[in-house]
Amino acid sequence: MQRQGFIDRLKAIVGDDYVIAHPEDLLVYEYDGSVDRAMPRAVVLPASAGEVSRTLALAYQEGVPVVGRGSGTGLSGGALAPPGGIQIAFTRMNRILEVDTENRTATIEPGVINLDLDNHVRKFGMRYAPDPSSQKACSLGGNIAENAGGPHCLAYGATTNHVLALEVALEDGTMVNLGGPAREVPGYDLRGVFVGSEGTFGIATQITVRLLPLPETVKTFLGIFPDIESACSAVSAVIGHGIVPAALEMIDALSIRAVQQVTDAGYPEDAGAVLLIELEGLWEEVDEVSREVESALWETGAGEVRVAEEDRERERLWLGRKTAFGAFGAIAPNYYLVDGVVPRTRLSQVLRKVSEVSEKYGIIIANVFHAGDGNLHPCMLFDGREPGVTERAMAGAAELMEYCVAVGGTLSGEHGIGLEKKQFMPLVFTDADLAVMRRTRDAFAPANRLNPGKIFPDDDGFYQIVPQPTPPPGDTGMYV
Repeated sequence: MQRQGFIDRLKAIVGDDYVIAHPEDLLVYEYDGSVDRAMPRAVVLPASAGEVSRTLALAYQEGVPVVGRGSGTGLSGGALAPPGGIQIAFTRMNRILEVDTENRTATIEPGVINLDLDNHVRKFGMRYAPDPSSQKACSLGGNIAENAGGPHCLAYGATTNHVLALEVALEDGTMVNLGGPAREVPGYDLRGVFVGSEGTFGIATQITVRLLPLPETVKTFLGIFPDIESACSAVSAVIGHGIVPAALEMIDALSIRAVQQVTDAGYPEDAGAVLLIELEGLWEEVDEVSREVESALWETGAGEVRVAEEDRERERLWLGRKTAFGAFGAIAPNYYLVDGVVPRTRLSQVLRKVSEVSEKYGIIIANVFHAGDGNLHPCMLFDGREPGVTERAMAGAAELMEYCVAVGGTLSGEHGIGLEKKQFMPLVFTDADLAVMRRTRDAFAPANRLNPGKIFPDDDGFYQIVPQPTPPPGDTGMYV
């Protein structure tokens, strides 16, 4: 079918105003939060599951690949379309359909923003626990595709632990339901398989998530350390006491200075590193555990320990953590973010390697990460206009990925594999492992029409790496 004929049929499904096909209008859809870019053939904005199904059926009939797109905040190239492919964007499918206070569930459309859901259910004394730093912007559909995490996933688990049921459109437009309203359903756990499949199995059109009651009390600590080594020791000490905080985050000296340039989060600019630790639960329990946490921080060399018990103080501390990556725009116009996971006991060792890589490749690297579960986020800061600097950043990232695996870690904690890390998959998985993964994908999408070219190292690569500007200070449009 000729291009215009295909576009006209898309418009017949969703309406003339909801198909974007002009090249200038498509520019904002050619990238996500990664360094890769790829222009889609068109972007379709459906208003219902039926329109999603019919769009997929038409694309399948015409042999056109399709990529689902939420808010474009992902960091692995997961929302980019291959040449000739279209995106289905969920800007219009953003309704909270139901909140069941008795069963503590919410049913939503995939375009609902993470923080909007959390704010909405707090009116009923509940919350949605997964909280990526991009939660002001990221959508639940994208969170499900990448199995997004966040600071409070240390205690409560990533997205997959909070999704109960999914209505899904397959590559040919067939609609299926995975999971159910109860926590356990008979048969294969296809809901669990789908979450984190990076848009290669199907496109979620309706989602049911579980909600948690708001804690009775919350207490947040800021442990201030002279260097990153002592802060790493404190992480192991806290966990070693048998304590699992709701969140345990680390921010290094460079990141502290960047944050304080754009917002006063209350971080001391002369610190080598700070730990942000949050406890939640019953008042008596939090009070008892607080003493152990504070003791562990002092014993491992903290120069100062601050405690925030009021909402305003707590929000100020978290504002610094959640705007850190946007604040890096004050240092350099481009970034490349590594998402490796290592054992907590290896944090100091791996951070020394990060410093070596920084020096070796001449790239500034800042560290803000989920220390409690060893999920590192070294952020390479550079100016993409400098000849060869992007290639150096990518080479440094590759060396860090290999090192994370070598010390017993893995490739991604929450950002997904996508385009960014697919060449590293053989470091972790055998050929037999990858073959089983492909067969699983083929059971859902045998024609490989959904988000092709992602995850697997030998899939065709269609994408050109082009550095893009770092968001302005305060923008948190990333999964970190």
